[in-house]
Amino acid sequence: MKNKIITISREFGSGGRTIGKETAARLDLPCYDRELLQDIAKESGFAEDYVSEAGEYAPGGFLSSAFSHPGANPNNADYLWQLQYKLITHLAQQGPCVIVGRCADYILHDKADCLRVFIHADMDFRAKRIVQVYGQRDASPEQRLRDKDKRRAAYHRFYTDMKWGHAQNYDLTLNSGTLGIDACVRILCDVYGKK
Repeated sequence: MKNKIITISREFGSGGRTIGKETAARLDLPCYDRELLQDIAKESGFAEDYVSEAGEYAPGGFLSSAFSHPGANPNNADYLWQLQYKLITHLAQQGPCVIVGRCADYILHDKADCLRVFIHADMDFRAKRIVQVYGQRDASPEQRLRDKDKRRAAYHRFYTDMKWGHAQNYDLTLNSGTLGIDACVRILCDVYGKK
């Protein structure tokens, strides 16, 4: 039998990371988030900040992919993707867990018994939350949200050929702004237990 895994994709500022960690704690499961970055950085030899940034950018953008061909040499982003794919697959083989981000929903779609979750919220909720959690930056909170979500969507599309955040690609989508963080955690625990 395949291991039961919860994968959490999320809009920036929606609380998806918090929901993942709290869900894992309540279910007594390991949760992988920053730990993935640390392991990828260690194995690749790249700095953790570089791995984090590379994980949210589609390699080279449109022109690079438009002029590349199947025999082209892989770049750093492709190398990091391969490490990420291998690491997430390995973690899922070790036992039930929660994995936040990193396209785990796609990577594990045929390798584990996955509950694929997408966490979202409206712009006001997310803007207030990122100011509280991450502090104020030069850019407006709304612009930070748009930029981060745009990068995540492009990265996800590039490596999975799936539309990030599209409800049909997930088993469950939750609006953390409407439901609240705690209710999202309760729902995930309940669904996981019944799955």
